[in-house]
Amino acid sequence: MSSELMDALRQLAREKNIDEYDILDRLEQQLAATYKRIMDLENDTRVSIDRENGRIYVYELVPVGGTEEEPEYDERDITPADVSRIAAQAAKNVIMTSIREAERERIFEEYSDRVGESVTGTVQQSDSRYTLIKLREGVEALLPPAEQPSNERYDHNQRIKAYIIEVRKTSTEPSIVVSRTHPGLIRRLFELEVPEIYDGIVEIKSVAREPGLRSKVAVSSRESGLDPVGACVGPKGSRVRMVVGELRGERIDVIPWSEDAETYVGNAISPAKVSRVLIDEGNHIATVIVPDDQLSLAIGKEGQNARLAAKLTGWRIDIKSLSQAAESGLAAGASSSDGAHPEERPDGRCIAVTSTGLRCRNKARPGSVYCGVHEKEALTE
Repeated sequence: MSSELMDALRQLAREKNIDEYDILDRLEQQLAATYKRIMDLENDTRVSIDRENGRIYVYELVPVGGTEEEPEYDERDITPADVSRIAAQAAKNVIMTSIREAERERIFEEYSDRVGESVTGTVQQSDSRYTLIKLREGVEALLPPAEQPSNERYDHNQRIKAYIIEVRKTSTEPSIVVSRTHPGLIRRLFELEVPEIYDGIVEIKSVAREPGLRSKVAVSSRESGLDPVGACVGPKGSRVRMVVGELRGERIDVIPWSEDAETYVGNAISPAKVSRVLIDEGNHIATVIVPDDQLSLAIGKEGQNARLAAKLTGWRIDIKSLSQAAESGLAAGASSSDGAHPEERPDGRCIAVTSTGLRCRNKARPGSVYCGVHEKEALTE
């Protein structure tokens, strides 16, 4: 192998960020196997390449004794006259293999660090078995059927966003697995559309999702005076509409998160109006009482609204109408099952709900959950 070939090898190694000594070690091993075959030798061979001038030496390893564990060899120089011709072809094969392996390693390192991020790609192939998404030239991701919403179908060259859930090494290319059903996709889509989330001013606290159908997102603000729901919805719903569009019309409820369990669970039942929320800390159950005409809305079609609210808040939720609550002994005037007094509540306000559906703004009387007016009403019920 000429010094010119050595110089070219070094330059290529630098350009592709490959260890030139690793290439030379591989080349020596491949040449040793090649010369043993073409020279029809019974003994093994060893090839040595001068790292400076590229000169190649071929040796036959002739056994001269030793033990089975540590055999001894006599190296006999059998370097053929046309060694450079064979070496050039072998070098080409080794270099191409090294380049492919180095590229696979770079892809693996790049995307393994991006698990939990969203990516954009174009659909290359889609059938009942899998969908292939081209992320960039030479890089494809797999979107398995289990990670596809049941209502979605993909067209060739269609651009879609997905969420990276796994990157693993294989015998060929790295396997990048993405999802269109993961709740994390909604988080990333809102980050792209809502600057306040990207900047950390608004935080997504929780996401509950039934992919392709409906999701609930709980948000809070780190700045007083900033409405986190309004920031996510955007002017005339422009921001949330972009997220809904990317998710093919999946309905999204954005609700305010709260440290107070009663408030948080009540918000999660949106869009239904809530009369009261009773918290059972010991059993981690929230009983939600709603006006009779709001019961079906609170539960949702096939229980979807209640199911998402429970998933969002982490509470087991039992929804009752006012009539059902009265039959069960949960009168509107009863205190919460946690037995907390108003002074122990976050705001100390009367818990009564007025005829307009809004909570009374009066301060509760000492030792009661009602103000003076609503306490009298509760006693006469």
